[in-house]
Amino acid sequence: MKYELGDLNAFVAVARARGFRDAARGRGASASGLSDAVRRLEAQMGVRLLNRTTRSVVPTEAGERLLERLEPALSEVEAAMDVVNGFRDRPAGTLRLNVPVTVARLVLPDIVPGFLTAYPDIRLEVIAEDSFVDVLAAGCDAGIRYGERLEQDMIAVPIGPRVQRFAAAASPAYLDARGRPEHPRDLLGHACLRGRFASGTMPVWEFERDGEMVRVEPSGPLIVQLGSTVDLAVAAAVAGSGIVYLFEEWLRPLLDSGALEPLLEPWWDAFSGPFLYYPGRRLVPAPLRAFVDYVRAMRV
Repeated sequence: MKYELGDLNAFVAVARARGFRDAARGRGASASGLSDAVRRLEAQMGVRLLNRTTRSVVPTEAGERLLERLEPALSEVEAAMDVVNGFRDRPAGTLRLNVPVTVARLVLPDIVPGFLTAYPDIRLEVIAEDSFVDVLAAGCDAGIRYGERLEQDMIAVPIGPRVQRFAAAASPAYLDARGRPEHPRDLLGHACLRGRFASGTMPVWEFERDGEMVRVEPSGPLIVQLGSTVDLAVAAAVAGSGIVYLFEEWLRPLLDSGALEPLLEPWWDAFSGPFLYYPGRRLVPAPLRAFVDYVRAMRV
């Protein structure tokens, strides 16, 4: 019996992602389309491959066995198809990247336009989210994350600025009314605009000066989800609602214009910039190889 390659790929994507919606998001497809493909495959095989509940999708024992054999086989198919790219004048195909919202806003704008001009036959898809994901399960070729959140057994390539800082700032009107903090602990007496990850974690504000590290957990009138709604916190800070703590590059235009005033600048914490990472155990697809080479060349 012949099975459709698309149905097999759909099953692998859903099994990896443990859900139809996450798999659909990674593949740029619809959840209903993936569901239909898996049902079709199960009907042809005469066995259930996935156990579905309202909360999760988990492979059955038969599904696990099939997944173990299919993943390397489909990787070989992808590699075989990619060999054709070696006979082209320019690499072609789709490159899918999973990146934090901050990287999409602050890092990629300096890279993507030039890359697309250099490789007009490559289509770049960027999925921006701040949760830590398995790039393969999400249907992506590579991801961009900071060093402390890199997966193991991955090849990591520096991308973007190698040193970044978190900055604290507020509007001059707010500071004229409430005073200017002179030490990070003074923030505990101010209205601070906080951020929370989708996981529910609310990161502390970190400051460092001459080897002294200070971590504070201030409170304030606004909490936003980091990444997707940070602009709301920035707008609130400009309007005088409180103090914002964010990537310096994100705030730089407002600092330069005077809409926001920098606070505690000698204490701003510096950290390593992001990395492009991808699995080292697989043949690197031509579009990803071209992107890696382009990023490396920018650093020369």
